[in-house]
Amino acid sequence: MSRYDAPLTDMRFVLFDLLKAEPEFARLGFADATRDVLDAVLEEGARFAREVLAPLNRVGDEIGCTLDSATGEVRTPPGFKEAYAQYVEGGWTGLVTATEHGGQGLPHLVGFPIKEMVDAANLAWGNFPLLSNGAVEALSVYGTEWQREVFLKPLVEGRWTGTMCLTEPHCGSDLGLLRTRAEPRGDGTYSISGTKIFITAGEHDMTDNIVHLVLAKLPDAPAGSRGISLFVVPKFRVAQDGSTGERNTVRCGSLEHKMGIHGSATCVMNFDGAEGYLVGEPHKGLMAMFVMMNTARLAVGLQGLGLSDRAFQNALVYANERLQMRSATGAKFPDKPADPIIVHPDVRRMLLTCKSLVEGGRALAYDAALQYDRFTHGADDAERAEGEALVSFLTPIVKACLTEWSIEVTYDAMQCFGGHGYIHEHGLEQLARDARITTLYEGTTGIQALDLLGRKVFQLKGAGLKLMLGRIRDFCEANGGKAELAGYCSALSELATQWQQLSVELAQRSGENADELGAAAYDYLLFSGYVSLAYWWARSVAALDEAQVQPAFAEGKRATARFYFERILPRTLAHVAAIRSGSASLMTLDAAAFDAGR
Repeated sequence: MSRYDAPLTDMRFVLFDLLKAEPEFARLGFADATRDVLDAVLEEGARFAREVLAPLNRVGDEIGCTLDSATGEVRTPPGFKEAYAQYVEGGWTGLVTATEHGGQGLPHLVGFPIKEMVDAANLAWGNFPLLSNGAVEALSVYGTEWQREVFLKPLVEGRWTGTMCLTEPHCGSDLGLLRTRAEPRGDGTYSISGTKIFITAGEHDMTDNIVHLVLAKLPDAPAGSRGISLFVVPKFRVAQDGSTGERNTVRCGSLEHKMGIHGSATCVMNFDGAEGYLVGEPHKGLMAMFVMMNTARLAVGLQGLGLSDRAFQNALVYANERLQMRSATGAKFPDKPADPIIVHPDVRRMLLTCKSLVEGGRALAYDAALQYDRFTHGADDAERAEGEALVSFLTPIVKACLTEWSIEVTYDAMQCFGGHGYIHEHGLEQLARDARITTLYEGTTGIQALDLLGRKVFQLKGAGLKLMLGRIRDFCEANGGKAELAGYCSALSELATQWQQLSVELAQRSGENADELGAAAYDYLLFSGYVSLAYWWARSVAALDEAQVQPAFAEGKRATARFYFERILPRTLAHVAAIRSGSASLMTLDAAAFDAGR
């Protein structure tokens, strides 16, 4: 049976020793975010994840959600609804929401370790409250006064949940092709008609109402993505005075049958003249939806991190218990009939790969959350602009890399189990199946790559990249003279220079041939992820000088940093070679020739 215990020691190290969260929160005006408060939040979050959510993970996978086709109602797996009631009672739904909307007003960063715990314990369950925070942010920015008053409080309290309705059967990332229509009724409401697919938590039995944020086109909409508007469409009709009426004409037509996250309701939603309200300005719905989407992308990156950590935990326990052969250099446990497999180099390779990607990824993700807090609560315009540029730049890296690495980590963890890895009772195969899905929803890895290179680097003139390179160079200048960090700083300085050079080269090449951007984007993304992780591993080693941690913890950090720089970071060489090879090897083959000779 797969087990999960929140890695509180490492979470605290990242928060308090690496990111200096407590003084940062005080500086940003979060007076209640003291160390004592944060420790209590972490402890209670760990207990809830361990005792309430983790035992339901296998239940959700085996039983899944069920749809009553006659009524369109979805029933969640046994225990899910009760767990959600405890989640609401504990106040978790409003943890990081502003107090003016009924939340607790804690920093966004505080929510990240809680989100990681939830997803590690039970990813499918965690999908139900996932999009409510994004709905709150979108409505708080773009909603009218009455919409904020009516919809935000029940969403923040957890009595209602939110969804994000973008994708349609014929269009995914190209939203300009969507066909869902919105007809004005003349009374301030709109009639929404169309079909949306892949809608997470589109229908369930956990809450009194579900608030759908739906992209649709008005009759006078311009063609393409410039003609998209956003509408709020509740499951049960809601009047402007907040009163709830009859069931709206929106229902779940079917549930998708997926390779994983069976306990999460992934719905086909049919809107048949459903009553909705316009959010924001006409034809500018994508701006509001991107507020929600970017929040969700960081959240999905945390899903990859949580699954990776749980897989690593279980592989580590198994490697210390499973006896198999003797160490090549002589018996390490002569009192036992064989040595535990953790003595073997290849098992250590897999475990250290897991550890380096998980712990480095945690620092990377939590820093993105801190930059979001700087963006929303910075002391001045300059700090807020810097925070916005950094979190915008880091979002596709966090989303894509932490989910791609979750595939590697869960499969390495399975490999440590040998034949037991694909046996259902150990739970590793479920983690691997769930992890694969995280690379796809909220924008595939390819979409994240295009967002990073095409938008964040080229369109925005590398604002976030310049800041990231500046952080690396400042760190190396400050620490390059220290014996323990000199080698790391030397490697980082060279990689920072290469990162900048690659960006300039690609800008020039894509100006001559537009295919160069798409051809290089994936490798550029992975290169960016590995360099970013190297930066955080070097900073982790530097932070140990002042951190109040156990010697074994510090020893593990230093050894893992060395492993990362020597064994994982060289992957950048392959990505650079692929980037510089250009687009010709991808684009010269005629489409018909792909199938030639079959």
